[in-house]
Amino acid sequence: MSHPVSSDRRRFLSRIALGAAALPLLRLTSAQAADLPHLSPDDPTAKALGYTPDASKIDPKKEPAFKTGSHCGGCALFTAPASGDFGACGAFSGKAVNQGGWCRAYAAKA
Repeated sequence: MSHPVSSDRRRFLSRIALGAAALPLLRLTSAQAADLPHLSPDDPTAKALGYTPDASKIDPKKEPAFKTGSHCGGCALFTAPASGDFGACGAFSGKAVNQGGWCRAYAAKA
């Protein structure tokens, strides 16, 4: 004899699955960002994306993607820190970037 699976059970199991899938997205809070090591401009990923910790030193002629006034603090990938100048960045997993920095992954906040 087969037992029909209740819709409540299905709903519960689907919510558990969605919650588990969302956990990696929530793994990095501002408090944790303070514990991350600072990204070095010599890091291979930083070099590939042209990261500099001080956007004011970028020569727009040498970096055509750079727009004057843009910096990590205004980027959609940047998670602002609770305090201090360094926060998490979606482009550099596991590293903190200077909010006054810039890289080619810059995406203006909407």
